[in-house]
Amino acid sequence: MDKKDREILELLENNSRLRYEQIAAMLDMDQTEVENRVKELEEKRLIVKYHSLINWEKAGQETVSALIEVKVTPQRGSGFDDIAERIYRFPEVKTVYLMSGSYDISVLIEGKTMKEVAFFVATKLATVEEVQGTATHFVLKKYKQEGVILEDKEDDRRLVISP
Repeated sequence: MDKKDREILELLENNSRLRYEQIAAMLDMDQTEVENRVKELEEKRLIVKYHSLINWEKAGQETVSALIEVKVTPQRGSGFDDIAERIYRFPEVKTVYLMSGSYDISVLIEGKTMKEVAFFVATKLATVEEVQGTATHFVLKKYKQEGVILEDKEDDRRLVISP
């Protein structure tokens, strides 16, 4: 991977809707070269998915998000990898990270209700043999996600009054 590949990746990370001809113009490259490079980056799985960030709250769809701290017993030979795989295969799970600190795995899930999230933790996550304990934190409000500020802050247009 060279400098041009990195530049293409940075552009697509900011806006995955950019067309090949737009990228080519921005990087002073040939459109066919950009197309070939992007296809190669996809084949190598450097580009894993094209993603749209939706503010579902604004769209009127209510969901409950929770961050779950999971303490586990690592397995001989595979450490945390097999356990993480068992967890990320649940359809409710959006994100799984191996963490340093007081817990081992961080799990982000989404459900329709708090009860649905609690049911997932109690019946699916906590029943995984290697799981020693969990702590569930419900997301109360999202301000910024994936580098994007979600709130519409309207400029205060009132005049400043000073004594």
